[in-house]
This record gives sequence, structure tokens and C-alpha cells, in this order.
Amino acid sequence: MSELPGAGFLASVRQLLATLLETLHVRLELLGTELEQEKRRVFSALVLAAVGLVCLALALVMLSVVVLLIFWDSYRLAAACALALLFGGGGTYLMYRAKQTLSAPSGLFENSLAELQRDRAKD
Repeated sequence: MSELPGAGFLASVRQLLATLLETLHVRLELLGTELEQEKRRVFSALVLAAVGLVCLALALVMLSVVVLLIFWDSYRLAAACALALLFGGGGTYLMYRAKQTLSAPSGLFENSLAELQRDRAKD
């Protein structure tokens, strides 16, 4: 005897659901991997930036001391004001650039989106 007419349909639906779940599982794993990579990249960049900022801050302090010592007798106040304006302007520019960088898209989840587009193209 052959199978019931509805049994073939149910088997097909089960196979379709299994394939759908497997595809969803793979996509979630890819998404998790991309999130982990992005997290590590951002953390590494923040550590490097923090160390770089400390070094730059120390260099600026030392440079300021040198400039003030050079102009100690004649233009002490003018040198201090010029340094304050220079550092204030530089800090403002850097904050502006940081805001621009953070507001620009980073391409996060590019691989996941590309994979989804390839899946759509197959259908």
C-alpha cells in the first residue's frame, strides 16, 4: 500500500520548516560572529586611543611648560593665552571629528545582509 495523500504534504512542510530553522540558525550564528568581531575591534580601538591620548596629553603639558619657560620674562601671559586658544581650538576640532565619525555608518552586518540578498536571489 502507498502512503496517505496528506502524509507527503506533511513531510514536505516538515522538511521546509527544518530547512527554514537551519537557515535561521546559520544566520544567527553569523550575526553573533559579526557582533563579536565588531565588539573586539571597537574595544581595541578604544584602548589604543586611550593610551594615545595619555601620551599626547603628557606631550602637550611638556610643550606648554617649555613655551612658558621660553617666554617667562617677556610675554608670559600672551604665551599662556595663545596655548589655551590653541588647545581649545584643537580640542573643539577633534570633538567635531569624533562626532562625525560616530554618526557615519560603519558597515555593521554587511556579511549578514549580503548573505540574505544571495538567499533572495536564489529564490
